[in-house]
Amino acid sequence: MEELELIIEATKEGMEASLKHLESSFNKIRAGRANPAMLQSILVEYYGALTPLSQIANISVPDGMTLSIQPWEKTNLGPIEKAIFQANLGFTPSNNGETIIINIPPLTEERRKDLVKQAKAECENAKIGIRKARQEANNDIKKTDGISDDLKKNGEEKIQDLTDKYTKLAEEYLVVKEKEIMTV
Repeated sequence: MEELELIIEATKEGMEASLKHLESSFNKIRAGRANPAMLQSILVEYYGALTPLSQIANISVPDGMTLSIQPWEKTNLGPIEKAIFQANLGFTPSNNGETIIINIPPLTEERRKDLVKQAKAECENAKIGIRKARQEANNDIKKTDGISDDLKKNGEEKIQDLTDKYTKLAEEYLVVKEKEIMTV
């Protein structure tokens, strides 16, 4: 019985990890307004090492359509600007000598639809992860010894309930993200 509870708990943790990854992926998908997570993947040459932008500068959002990057050392303005260009995110940074300002252009209808497709693909990946956790748990339950068939069946039902719950949550996240992307 204790072994069964451990399997169920491990499965729940795996499914929660899939949802966390989905949230992280959704944060990287642009939704028409400025978000510091848009620059999360940018690495800057800093004293000979590639360093995440967030570790050498403060990134803020002064208004919904602007990102402001203020490096902790002014000598990093050039390398940060270069890294943003090289990341090819579709942004044109402007350097005023103290900060780098990025104006986020409004999304076209076509681009919004592409972003929705991307969000749907990320949601499907999360659901695949959830179903994989279910499959592994069911296999583990079948392999356990010393547990009656009724308890195994009960455990599989609990795993299916978790699967349904987390799949529904992933779909709810997608609905929210889709609305966010399509809102002009």
